Amino acid sequence: MFSNVNDTDHPSADSRAVEQLQRILLPSRGEPHDVRMLYLIEGEHNKERLSWSDRFTVTLPAGSEASFQTYFNAFPASYWRRWSQLDHVILHLRVAGTASVDVYRSKVDGTRVAVDGRLVTDDVVEFDLPLSHFEDGGWLWFDVISETEATITEAGWYADRAPGPQIMPDGGQVGPFEARATVGIPTFNRPADAVAALQALASDPTVDAAIDAVIMPDQGDRHPADEPGYARATAHFGDRFHEFRQGNLGGSGGYSRIMYEALGDGPAGAAQSPYILYMDDDIAIEPDSVLRAIQVARYAKSPFIVGGQMLNLQERAQLRTMGEMVGRDDFMWKAAPHSVYDHDFARYPLSFRGRPEDARNPDAPHSRDLHRRIDVDYNGWWMCMFPRVVAAQVGQPLPLFIKWDDTEYSLRAAKAGFPTVTWPGVAIWHMAWADKDDAIDWQAYFHLRNRLIVAALNHDGPVDGIIASMRKSSFKHVMCLEYSTLAIQIEAMKDFLAGPDQLFDVLESSLPRINAIRKRYPDAQIIPSAAQLPPASGAPGVPTADIGGRLAKIKKVGWLLKGLRHSLSKEDPRHHEVPQANLTPVEARWFSLSRLDGATVTTAGNNGVAFRKRDREQAKELIEETLDLQKQISERFDEMRARYRAAQPDLVSRASWGRIFE
Repeated sequence: MFSNVNDTDHPSADSRAVEQLQRILLPSRGEPHDVRMLYLIEGEHNKERLSWSDRFTVTLPAGSEASFQTYFNAFPASYWRRWSQLDHVILHLRVAGTASVDVYRSKVDGTRVAVDGRLVTDDVVEFDLPLSHFEDGGWLWFDVISETEATITEAGWYADRAPGPQIMPDGGQVGPFEARATVGIPTFNRPADAVAALQALASDPTVDAAIDAVIMPDQGDRHPADEPGYARATAHFGDRFHEFRQGNLGGSGGYSRIMYEALGDGPAGAAQSPYILYMDDDIAIEPDSVLRAIQVARYAKSPFIVGGQMLNLQERAQLRTMGEMVGRDDFMWKAAPHSVYDHDFARYPLSFRGRPEDARNPDAPHSRDLHRRIDVDYNGWWMCMFPRVVAAQVGQPLPLFIKWDDTEYSLRAAKAGFPTVTWPGVAIWHMAWADKDDAIDWQAYFHLRNRLIVAALNHDGPVDGIIASMRKSSFKHVMCLEYSTLAIQIEAMKDFLAGPDQLFDVLESSLPRINAIRKRYPDAQIIPSAAQLPPASGAPGVPTADIGGRLAKIKKVGWLLKGLRHSLSKEDPRHHEVPQANLTPVEARWFSLSRLDGATVTTAGNNGVAFRKRDREQAKELIEETLDLQKQISERFDEMRARYRAAQPDLVSRASWGRIFE
């Protein structure tokens, strides 16, 4: 049973709390106020602040209040009702001093409902809480009001029994499974981040005790082994740590190596862990998420893939994404129904149902959707855990290098009867997508090629929506003077049409080839600063702010006509020497760039600029080839579906990947 770190006390013999599902956590020391809001909310009328010397013991001064209706400490009851073997949960905590402990639940719209409450003096208190009222959503949590100075310890959400067997899609039974996992962290030229991830896993003895092995495929030329702290971090894990150096096979190659070794009979797979946990190297992790993911998986009715949510590494109180789906029409990623992006818990905690004056404004901020259960198609591999029985049956990741490999795996697993569930309170911090240029840089090749491959494998409907989406994107790239993006997307479509036989062959060679193509285009060449160019000459009448409001669509028609008219005219070469404008990424939109012949655009990382230059003839050639290939894809998509589906078993087999690794 998981217990509090550095705490030898367990619930007493007469306690109903048998296995801990989720520990109550305090923030790490030194965390700013906004991050603390992920863990606890101190009463606004408190005269003194709460204090804690470790992450599992909190002291409330007399007359203080605290709420644990927070992201990391509330209990996502609707998920446990839908996916677990449990029909109720135990809240267990020890109180030193005198305090009132009040338990609440929420409805699907965030409405608070009182459940139970007791005044406790120097005693252990347990609440047996049914999961019956959480069909579509809702959380459980508790608030504390101290009568005297009171200290809370041993707090957590518990099951009243050990996990039982699980039902497989064919009706057979597996398990129950032990609370053990192999953790895999592929890394590429992020040695400091990789070492930090190892240190985080080693920082909590309870988490450490649940880790059978750590597998780290190193695919770069800057090695974690050369980083200060590496020797100490790996010495902590001893013979549980396994590093594999290999060529740059991308994320899919790194993660496939983890699964290959964890399922194998070599030293890294010797423990035969019941669970395989993927983590990115460039993250910050809440270590307790490892324990929570394991317990979610162990108590599942049937095996499923457990996905961790993504918090924003640069705005750490923000939940970047709640859950993702794939559009049935255009086969593109999108938010799952009722999910939200970039939810700021510091401004809008779980209790925030909106302001009364905003009742008629559908766009007004609120936290009501955070109380709904969100069902997803897939989860990103920033943090994702696979039961061994799922990985053994579903196979290895596709050799896609990067992008869409996580989506494809979940779609394939779902066909085999193993869904993916993105679980609240199981999370890491990761850089948000908005802070990357991956829709236009070298990754744009993999975005498109792999989207088409995964669609060929999984999309059974008409291809019209996919083609329409691609066409719209292509015209935006033309109007934004993103010629390098168009050029590598042409390669993506050609490589898709070339079929599946060459996927392993180009796994390591695609990126150098794509980077060589990009070097031919100004928009892919980064200048350290716009100050190295002549001052912008000015571009009167070009909008840089977003075209919004109720009349946005009508306004955009006018700007579209203006942009098309300018794009069809001959460019002025003077603006290839002197930019007309210096634009931020937010300002660099089709309705601004389509009116210009030359402009600098700052990178998403704010570390340089690209000097984009309009070239009518080059644009014409690129768009003509793009449209021709899109037509070929439309006409041949049924053929490609058949080819990729016939090849899939070989592409995801251990034997095929073994030839790459060994």
